[in-house]
Amino acid sequence: MPAEHLPEFLTIVVAHALAVVSPGPDFAIVLRQSLHHGRRTAIWTSVGIGCGLLVHITYSLLGLGLLLKNSPVALETVKWLGAAYLGWVGVQALRSRPRTEDINLAPDVSAPAPRAAWASGFLVNLFNPKAALFFIALFPLAVSTVTPKWIQVGYGLWMTVGTIGWFSFVSVVFTKESVRRAFLRHGHWIDRALGVVFLGFALSLAVTSLK
Repeated sequence: MPAEHLPEFLTIVVAHALAVVSPGPDFAIVLRQSLHHGRRTAIWTSVGIGCGLLVHITYSLLGLGLLLKNSPVALETVKWLGAAYLGWVGVQALRSRPRTEDINLAPDVSAPAPRAAWASGFLVNLFNPKAALFFIALFPLAVSTVTPKWIQVGYGLWMTVGTIGWFSFVSVVFTKESVRRAFLRHGHWIDRALGVVFLGFALSLAVTSLK
């Protein structure tokens, strides 16, 4: 990378790192998948989140982010779609039932297929206005209009790989045997708590859309 673009790159790195580690819908879905279905499902969900991020990065690179920023109708549509999807995920989590069988740390045969796990992460990130607004605000402010497209693509790939890496790490941490065993014992309460979190995100989006 040319030296003159290093300060710009470091700005991207710091801003993205702060955004990706802050609690939000992406973290909540990975946490739920880790505790409920295990590491394989959680990692596929993490990959889906990264692919969802690529969509935000792509429209930002193409200049569509500025169009979205200047179109209240489009932005409101994204918010309502996000609120609806996060609300649906929250309701599903609230319906979690106590486990009556013996605690078993074997792979969950009821876990979603890799494609379904990927889709869960992809849709949560795609309809997460926090992610959309991050890129709508980040690229115009942090990236110069004279920065070559290939360097901007490099920024996007860095953020995508970093996002997948972070949430894969979260997947590994929360699928440790001791953590999962505790979850399987009290998992329905944790699942319901995460359901409240998702509904809180959905409600927050709905309220901001009504203002």
